[in-house]
Amino acid sequence: MATSAFEELSQTGELGYASLELLRRLVHQVRRTYGFPPPEGHSEWSDPAAYDLINAMLARKGEGRKFVTSCLVLAIDDASLERLFLASVRNFLIDEAKKTPRGKLRRRIARLMSEDSAYRKVAGPPPRWTLVEHADGAVWQGGLDDLIAQAVRITGVGITRWNHSGPTPKQTVHALKTVLLGVLRYARGAVREEELAKVLEARFELLAPARFTTLYADEGAVSELSDQRTVAITADPVAAEGVADDIWQRLTLNERLLLPHLEEDAHHAAQLLEIRHRHAASVLSSLKTKLRAALSSDVDQWAVMAALLRRGDDAQF
Repeated sequence: MATSAFEELSQTGELGYASLELLRRLVHQVRRTYGFPPPEGHSEWSDPAAYDLINAMLARKGEGRKFVTSCLVLAIDDASLERLFLASVRNFLIDEAKKTPRGKLRRRIARLMSEDSAYRKVAGPPPRWTLVEHADGAVWQGGLDDLIAQAVRITGVGITRWNHSGPTPKQTVHALKTVLLGVLRYARGAVREEELAKVLEARFELLAPARFTTLYADEGAVSELSDQRTVAITADPVAAEGVADDIWQRLTLNERLLLPHLEEDAHHAAQLLEIRHRHAASVLSSLKTKLRAALSSDVDQWAVMAALLRRGDDAQF
């Protein structure tokens, strides 16, 4: 019997008790570290909330199987499987947080400030913004309530149209930037991106009623990780496709046909390829060895695996 999550996943190709227990533990680790909110339908974190999150990860169309397959291929022991699971949970929670109203507002104001030469993003976590006219190293040391009070004092602007997708109306852009400019001048230093979003929520009543629900870690770690995640996925998709194509060319026909079925055992592989069990086991082992070797270099492993699995899905007998 399997005694660890890695052995369980390696032997069965499926998530069983040990691997689900590891995922449950890692969900709690990630949510405590980064301050993610509980999944929809839960007012607080609990084991049922953690299991609902895991089910949501596995239920994503096409992604659930690829998540298990990628972990199966890339993991070489319990420690590496834990790291892969941890990254998967973290990235899923980041993607979910980005869908929230606070996450959308935060990305919107960050984009507006990044396109205006009057603003400057301060390097390093937590994400902070300041004005170019402010001295380097100057950071707001006051409280959120003071910033909100200052925002309320800024009159003559309002938001009559608030779209949750698509381009931001010009009048809305003017109102947001007028308040951001006034608040940052009052602060005389860098203010956390999370606090700026909360200031705008309060000033314009954008996300009522639960306007101060924490959607990001206090230190802005989630936003920083989100930026890293975006870079990792979009840095060079052409390069990922190129690496995937190179690997694909080095696979035998049988290995290509087994690619979408890496989570299955040798018995299933033998039936699929219509060859002897021992031969199928050898093909399956060779395929996994080739993939681990090819994906050990400094490449975006997830992007390459996704590209390979797409090729495998398209392969025909």
